Amino acid sequence: MAAWSGPSSEVLPVASTKTNAVRLLEQLGVPFELRAYEVDPDDLAAETVARKVGLPPEQVFKTLVARGDKHGVCLAVVPGNRELDLKALARATGDKKIDTVPLKEVEPLTGYIRGGVTALPCKKPYPVFLDETAPLFDVISISAGVRGLQVLLAPDDYIRVTDARVAPIAKAKE
Repeated sequence: MAAWSGPSSEVLPVASTKTNAVRLLEQLGVPFELRAYEVDPDDLAAETVARKVGLPPEQVFKTLVARGDKHGVCLAVVPGNRELDLKALARATGDKKIDTVPLKEVEPLTGYIRGGVTALPCKKPYPVFLDETAPLFDVISISAGVRGLQVLLAPDDYIRVTDARVAPIAKAKE
């Protein structure tokens, strides 16, 4: 992939660009690009989002909400072409057992609906665990906090802004 040079000149509707994630990145002076896409509520798969924003699925990261038995709620950020490895996440968090939270709990915990969850910023400052593959890319794509809008930014910036711990937390889809 070619080196990423920062924000693009793509013009998006103002309403779609001023999410909390965008405000935070602007406030911190982090270079980013926004990519809007048409949402199909029946197909929120990361592979579909990747195709719509023109990136390979391994470069589009989804944010999942999990809860461990010792340390509570955390966010797991994994590539779109893989799935969360719960045993690996438990090792990374120091929990004995961890599982994803039921869908009905996602919005109350994060302030975001399925397909729009992001750690930039979340309702509470939950620990963020980013899959080890993210730093392999010049740029990764994550949700901007709403369905239909992705933020592209350098993995190092994402790690710094979210205070993410990089760990091997993804596995091949079964």
